[in-house]
Amino acid sequence: MKLDQHARLSVAPMMDWTDRHCRYLHRLMSHHTLLSTEMVTAPAIIHGDRDRLLGFCADEYPVALQLGGSDPAQLAEAARIAEGYGYAEINLNCGCPSDRVQSGSFGAILMENPSLVAACVAAMIAAVRIPVTVKCRIGVDDQDPHIVLPDFLAQVSAAGVDRFSVHARKAWLQGLSPKENRDVPPLDYDLVMEMKGLFPHLHLSINGGIATLDQAEGFLSRGLDGVMIGRAAYHTPAEILLNADAQIYGDPLGRTAEEVVHLMLPYIADHLAQGGRLGQVSRHMLGLFQGRPGARGWRRHLSENAHADGAGPAVVLAALDHVTRLAA
Repeated sequence: MKLDQHARLSVAPMMDWTDRHCRYLHRLMSHHTLLSTEMVTAPAIIHGDRDRLLGFCADEYPVALQLGGSDPAQLAEAARIAEGYGYAEINLNCGCPSDRVQSGSFGAILMENPSLVAACVAAMIAAVRIPVTVKCRIGVDDQDPHIVLPDFLAQVSAAGVDRFSVHARKAWLQGLSPKENRDVPPLDYDLVMEMKGLFPHLHLSINGGIATLDQAEGFLSRGLDGVMIGRAAYHTPAEILLNADAQIYGDPLGRTAEEVVHLMLPYIADHLAQGGRLGQVSRHMLGLFQGRPGARGWRRHLSENAHADGAGPAVVLAALDHVTRLAA
């Protein structure tokens, strides 16, 4: 399957959530959905522990690396390094509204400087053979999205990017926290739909507030090329990802959440053998049975026991018993 087809559904990059353990779990639940790293800054890759920042299991593929930065040369070097680790694509973050990101002049503040974004992506495209994509907002602060977004897409696509994920909200860089920026600014799905009409040659994915696969199918049926789901994919992964291959790609995976838990056990054992701790993996599994009988017991048992010394697969199986006893 080509990468553009995988991108019909993608899991949004989410800080502190979409790490390698989360992605391994998600890949067990969907063979086709495009996964992403947390945002990593270009300077961190150039000067930091590359194996820790970039290493991932081949079983997670296809995975996009999301980069943060605004220096074309740094981004090009970071992209070149990342390509060597086997990522399927490089995604430039033009949407994160946090103060730390703003102070580094990247993230959502780049919506104010599309010519710089164009220079950044052009440098990355020249440095790698894999696709370079962009995740953006519809605008920031007092900008008029109906003017800003088409201009942004025009300038950045002219530099060589043909796939964008658009979070259908403004980012308010002053006065709202990153959490509030995910909920408070109103969604404008229609504007993103209008962009598909203006730029039919671009692959456009919509992001923001999408909580079900039925919603995702609705956007795809209206002509958008992809849908990116964030928090719902993390908090209710069985509802989203276990059904994604059948509903979005027409290729049923046929696994249950219980089977996914058992498939995670060898991965957990390997992680522990390398000096890791159960809680680093199991925290991503808490939502597996959301909405099902026993879900509360599953979450409580993992939360209370995963961080104990020596905690391992037996803790996970004991937590699973809270679900299977009620399902019998």
